Amino acid sequence: MNVTTERVLVTGGVRSGKSRYAEGLLDRHGPALYVTPGYPADPATDPEWAARVAAHQARRPSGWRTAETLDLADALTSADAPVLVDCLGVWLTRVLDGWQAWEQPRPQWQARFDAEVDRLVAAVASSPQRLVLVTNEVGWGVVPAYPAGRIFADCLGHLNQRVGRVVDRVVLLVAGRALELP
Repeated sequence: MNVTTERVLVTGGVRSGKSRYAEGLLDRHGPALYVTPGYPADPATDPEWAARVAAHQARRPSGWRTAETLDLADALTSADAPVLVDCLGVWLTRVLDGWQAWEQPRPQWQARFDAEVDRLVAAVASSPQRLVLVTNEVGWGVVPAYPAGRIFADCLGHLNQRVGRVVDRVVLLVAGRALELP
């Protein structure tokens, strides 16, 4: 495996250290593209989210570019430098929010979701750049009590499995500790 084209999926729970670990996999002195599908940070409406975004931004080296987009597949296929995507769980939430899928019967949006996942997985598999993708691990607790929670867990679990099949390495973060998965 050529480390310059290696694809790594970094997974774990919320606040497990995924983002910092993922950032450390890229050259802090070279160019990189930090792709974020996150919601815009508005301190007036959500100061906690704005603080999270600001902390992530402050850690990025000055030579890294940031792309805020929901079109992850396009960002990956057009990248001319190593790429960090943070994170797939936020991307999923924003995509489903945009489709108003939380309240819709799944058959109304499932084919569209499958097509988006196919497109993203194909972009990951074919990218000539080094890729580091961050995601949340789901499904280690009880089945969510609400339909939206079950939709999120099911869809993110499916997405993680699909991406996990086309990457070179999967790393699980627990309490800030990294565990390479076979």
